[in-house]
Amino acid sequence: MQAAWPRCASATALATITGVSSVNPISSLLDQLDASPTAHHVVDWWRKQLLEAGFTDCSLPGTFSGTLSAETGFITRGGAIIAWKVPQNTLHQGFRIVGAHSDSPGLHIKPQPNKQHANMSLLGVEVYGGPLLNSWLDRDLGIAGHVVLQDGSIHLFTSASPVARISQLAIHLDRDVNDKGLVLDRHQHLNALWLTSDSGLNFDQWMSQRCGVDPSQIVASSAQLFDIQKASLVGADQSLIASARIDNQASCWAAMTALIQQTSSAAPSVVALFDHEEVGSSSATGAAGPLLEHVLERLCIAADLSRQDFINTLAISHCISADNAHAVHHNYPERHDTNHSPLINQGVVIKSNVGQRYATSSTSIAPFVAACNKAKVPIQYFASRNNIACGSTIGPITATRLGIDTVDVGIPQLSMHSAREVCGTQDPIFLRDALQSYFAR
Repeated sequence: MQAAWPRCASATALATITGVSSVNPISSLLDQLDASPTAHHVVDWWRKQLLEAGFTDCSLPGTFSGTLSAETGFITRGGAIIAWKVPQNTLHQGFRIVGAHSDSPGLHIKPQPNKQHANMSLLGVEVYGGPLLNSWLDRDLGIAGHVVLQDGSIHLFTSASPVARISQLAIHLDRDVNDKGLVLDRHQHLNALWLTSDSGLNFDQWMSQRCGVDPSQIVASSAQLFDIQKASLVGADQSLIASARIDNQASCWAAMTALIQQTSSAAPSVVALFDHEEVGSSSATGAAGPLLEHVLERLCIAADLSRQDFINTLAISHCISADNAHAVHHNYPERHDTNHSPLINQGVVIKSNVGQRYATSSTSIAPFVAACNKAKVPIQYFASRNNIACGSTIGPITATRLGIDTVDVGIPQLSMHSAREVCGTQDPIFLRDALQSYFAR
């Protein structure tokens, strides 16, 4: 039986596990992971945290106009949120920006999902990004998303209990699966079973019940499956976190927490959480879109700077792209370069690639290394093997779009893009501390 560790354990007890003193930081990360099954839920979570911390919501009607005058504020748009602390008369120092992404790979519900086979009602899904498809089998799945009503309002919903399941074929009907590997047809084998009754319930009706509205009020919706199992501390020493969506919600947590908790900064600090990174970032709320650029320019306009001043400010700004890194795998050590094999709970990883899959350069590294040294955060390095292509991040996209020196960093994790991923308890804290130091300069 798994050892139990209370979510709200005492600060002293958790300090023994994580090496943290005086506070219990990991519980808030677990709470965020549990509350955020979709990118829109991530945004809603941080909107509430920012308001509680005294930030101004500048995306409300009448406030998100030509300028953004609040010294501490944020804007939201769909699955993206950008928050800032910009003290008066400080833009001559340039922005310090941390970017991450709010979305994760998974299975999204199709617009007309209702299917029938024998006495089973199924939901058709569409593969989003590059998930490890086998990890979604034989799990108790919830459904979360949002609906858009005729009056333009948006209602989030999350099922409180499991409502769907994708069952793997029994080994008796697939005798070679353990030797030859599982092969899934993305269209045929991922339909989710969610009803065996003759209730006549369709998916739109189910969503309307979750949101407490009449089905006729819904004009559009977006929904996806999620693993209903909660985030947990695991390991005999409770040194690991197992959860869905660690990539990249751990970075979201570290960045926003660093911004909110930063009290000594006299320089412009910005956090941008983008949607759609897992499918290329090319959207109005993705890193390839104009959202961050527009926010930065409006902050400059509010400070009575000219267009030329804005361009000059970008030229002296710096950006950190925070997205998780591959920890060396205990069963597949040969998949890593020996000298670039990050270890869990051993520090933040700087990721580099000469093919510009990561934005890290010899000059962009320096501010982050200085921040880590100041915060006493250990640094690790990752570069992919020459015979294994690496992924990419919002880093190169942001650097290209804005012309800002950018470094790619992240925490080490295992099971990346699985329905349930693993990272260390200490590494998110390392990243938070490094980012706080980075904002403080």
